[in-house]
Amino acid sequence: MEFQDYYKTLGVQRSATPAEIKKAYRKLARVNHPDARPGDAGAESRFKAINEAQAVLTDPDKRKRYDTLGKDWDKYASAGSGAPSGAGGPFAGGGARGGHVRYEFRSDGDASGFSDFFRMMFGAGAEGPARRGGGPASASGGQSYEDILGSIGGSGGAGSATRGSMEATAELTLEEAFHGTTRLVEIGGKRLEVTIPRGADSGSRIKLSGKAGAGRDLVVAIRVRPHPIFTRRGPDLEREVPITLREALLGGDVPVATLKGRVLLTVPPATQSGRTFRLTGQGMPRFNATGSGDLYVRVKVVLPPALDGDARTAATRFLDLVDQPDPRAG
Repeated sequence: MEFQDYYKTLGVQRSATPAEIKKAYRKLARVNHPDARPGDAGAESRFKAINEAQAVLTDPDKRKRYDTLGKDWDKYASAGSGAPSGAGGPFAGGGARGGHVRYEFRSDGDASGFSDFFRMMFGAGAEGPARRGGGPASASGGQSYEDILGSIGGSGGAGSATRGSMEATAELTLEEAFHGTTRLVEIGGKRLEVTIPRGADSGSRIKLSGKAGAGRDLVVAIRVRPHPIFTRRGPDLEREVPITLREALLGGDVPVATLKGRVLLTVPPATQSGRTFRLTGQGMPRFNATGSGDLYVRVKVVLPPALDGDARTAATRFLDLVDQPDPRAG
């Protein structure tokens, strides 16, 4: 994957504060969203790059690793938080650029069965698994296999040890969660394609029984990144749409971008700013179920620029004819 300078992508200095990064991201996301630039073939790739940059620079741990390691930031993580998640790592993202998979381990008992896996993940010492007593083989990050395995496995007593499971966390964009996607997981030299169904939400879990080797299960936990336009509430989505003064006063059909495509919202005459309309079935697909949620569109009336000359005279004449009660009364 080509190296991306996240600071350059967002147009901020390396010393930028989190607030400055978020401000730059929101501005660029609005301008470069594919729905805002119809016909622009490069809008989608720029939008994905912007989302990837903000996902890294707004995460303190990821930003620290990126500042320290540069282009190799996503290939190395400390042994306590996971191993490589970028290109060439055992959990390489499939589908859209920027889809990272982070993994951690859960074990209910004897962790000795993880030795081969850790050798693959961290690069084995010349003599295989951890050796007790003499100098143990080291994993990247300065910890031995013994230290790592001991920190996650516990020491189940004879006859009480059970097989553990391995857990991976997959980060998705809202678009990926809407359409469904896949991730590639490499375990024991074998590549496993994990299908993530439509409608997955943060906290959704996908279990692949026995796929982690030695009878262990692989559990993929989902995390969906925030979106610059849509707010998600379970299967429902919310968004704001600006309308003109003419559309608010006289009504009209207003185009609204959804994750399915563009639809027309019929705005009735005398629509107040802040009114919310419900578009049935235009939300997220329901995870592992039929049907879809709804999209709630909140309109915001945008006034024309300052009036002068004939426009001001006409507006004054019009407002004199309108019998509008005092909205502050009572």
